[in-house]
Amino acid sequence: MRRVPCATLFGADPSLDSLHRFETSWLLPPAVLAGLRGLIALYIFTTIIVIWAWDGTHGDRVAIGQSFSYFTWLTYWGLGFYQLFAAIHTACYARTGRSVLLDRWPRAFRVLHGLLYTTITTFPFLVTIVFWAILFKPPFYKEIFPGWSNISQHGLNSLYALLEIILPATAPHPWMAIPVLILLLALYLCVAYITFHTEGFYTYSFLDPGAHGEKSGTVAGYCFGILAASVVIFLISWSLIRLRVYLTGGRIKRAARDPLYGRDGHAGSGVLRDSSMEVKV
Repeated sequence: MRRVPCATLFGADPSLDSLHRFETSWLLPPAVLAGLRGLIALYIFTTIIVIWAWDGTHGDRVAIGQSFSYFTWLTYWGLGFYQLFAAIHTACYARTGRSVLLDRWPRAFRVLHGLLYTTITTFPFLVTIVFWAILFKPPFYKEIFPGWSNISQHGLNSLYALLEIILPATAPHPWMAIPVLILLLALYLCVAYITFHTEGFYTYSFLDPGAHGEKSGTVAGYCFGILAASVVIFLISWSLIRLRVYLTGGRIKRAARDPLYGRDGHAGSGVLRDSSMEVKV
């Protein structure tokens, strides 16, 4: 039985590097895609700075440090850094026609980039659902700043994730990403309870088992429910990406300096082939 390389299992097969999936789109030229990602990254990091500045000037400086214990904030940071690095990778590709940084870095970085892409197209939807379904206490719109910050972190985050599902030429997530998502959720659970034992508060009320553990069953139910929701969101995200690839015919708008630019007879387009699909334009 032929051994499948680890990188291939995680969607980083070297034979597919020429597709430049993460740096291209079926709809937008690489330069425009890079600009859009850059603007989203700028808004995310500006949001973080403004919220911290507000907390620091309104007698709540402790909230700045505590923010790193919240899943919402961690996923928001992850979304911002993905958009930032994706913008850099895309801009380099638009300028040179090559994956400049990814070509120089060890292949493990391609695997990690793909896994980060999986998280930012899965976890933001989870954050939005949990906040508005469980944690939200109306009305938020009567106070401008809390309303804006909640919309930015618990609404626009899912819009950014949806754009990353619809616009790029990425392939469906590798199935090996599911155990990674589960591991990340388990590690966050550790962070939440370490925070309680060191800081004395629960990041989310549904994680509180009660003084004598009387609500431990409810906590377990929430944890398994969130785990199940994450897997379902992953499957929906995977399906939407596969549907996009099918509907767009695997089209890729390549950079003008890409060696494969226009080689198939359609300027700026390409052919998407991998082990699970073969779609020609």
